[in-house]
Amino acid sequence: MSTSVGKPRIVVAMSGGVDSSLAAVLMKEMGYDVIGVTIKTYDYEDIGGNDNRDSSCCSIDGINMARSVADRQKFPHYVFDFSERFKHEVIDEFVGEYLAGRTPNPCVVCNRKIKWEYLLEKAESLGAAAICTGHYAGVRFDYGLKRYILSRGKDSGKDQSYALYGLTQESLSKTIFPLSQLSKAEVRLMAMERGLASAKKPESYEICFVADNDYTRFLRDAVPGLDRRIDGGEIIYNGKTVGRHRGYAFYTIGQRRGLGISSKDPLYVKNIDPERNTIEVDVESGLYGKALKAERVNLIKYSELPNGRVFKAKIRYKDPGAECLVKQTGPAEIEVEFLNPRRAITLGQSVVLYEGDDVVAGGVVSQVMA
Repeated sequence: MSTSVGKPRIVVAMSGGVDSSLAAVLMKEMGYDVIGVTIKTYDYEDIGGNDNRDSSCCSIDGINMARSVADRQKFPHYVFDFSERFKHEVIDEFVGEYLAGRTPNPCVVCNRKIKWEYLLEKAESLGAAAICTGHYAGVRFDYGLKRYILSRGKDSGKDQSYALYGLTQESLSKTIFPLSQLSKAEVRLMAMERGLASAKKPESYEICFVADNDYTRFLRDAVPGLDRRIDGGEIIYNGKTVGRHRGYAFYTIGQRRGLGISSKDPLYVKNIDPERNTIEVDVESGLYGKALKAERVNLIKYSELPNGRVFKAKIRYKDPGAECLVKQTGPAEIEVEFLNPRRAITLGQSVVLYEGDDVVAGGVVSQVMA
């Protein structure tokens, strides 16, 4: 659907923060027919733990902030309630992964399923040609490869491409990232120049539905009787029991604090076995792995991964990445061999491959190999 100035209608996903607020304003300034949308992903009563009563991303406070920006800039704003879908797609998987002894990355699932696939459905019903977000990432079409390429944002400290690797070619083809070449400092300055109320709003670093950042509390609330099921299992070091844990689901690979055991050498969580209800610990040198397998792989830059090429792989969001060789073993499976061992490769976390600033592919770590 075209506007009077010749640019299409777009839906801007607005959390209420400064990034998405500025993204919406910039798109309007460029002549797009903007519709602001805020997604309601949860009810406070369902998640608990939020002393500020819905002050995080996609919350009541965020909805009000986004609406105030839309009102001032004179474009429509709607709220879509995706809470049932969010619970099924994101929260239930989050809980299930921890109960399986893995450490999930719910933002990846939320981005692919909620903030893109479901939102694109709504956008199309509003006559919109694309969606726009305030993520620090880039997207372009490569005519040689005939594929849409996801890339890092200019601000390396804020780059969010790692959490966006799950976006499909269809989703990327209908995505605009207006902040891709801006730094966070530039975004705040531009927002202040435009008088946006969100310009000085502090950032939220926790997972939105665990607003107090207390994963143990959240899991206990989500699974009644969880303590009785998993408390008191063995902590094992070198094949011997050295203590008792408070529930395997409350630990993650590489964790040192809160183990409640004494040793002459610092010990870290190395392995979590939900079937035996045990945690294996080791000294730091025992945390290193040379290779991994990943499943649920989404290919972005290439339709098939080229053999023998060295990529750089990130195994967590803040990881600077390390060189590796990759073998595609199935349509959605890969094996990654690092040139140098990596510390605390974690089941359930995402491994994302880069070629320069381009995202090549990403998937979920399913096996770690020494």
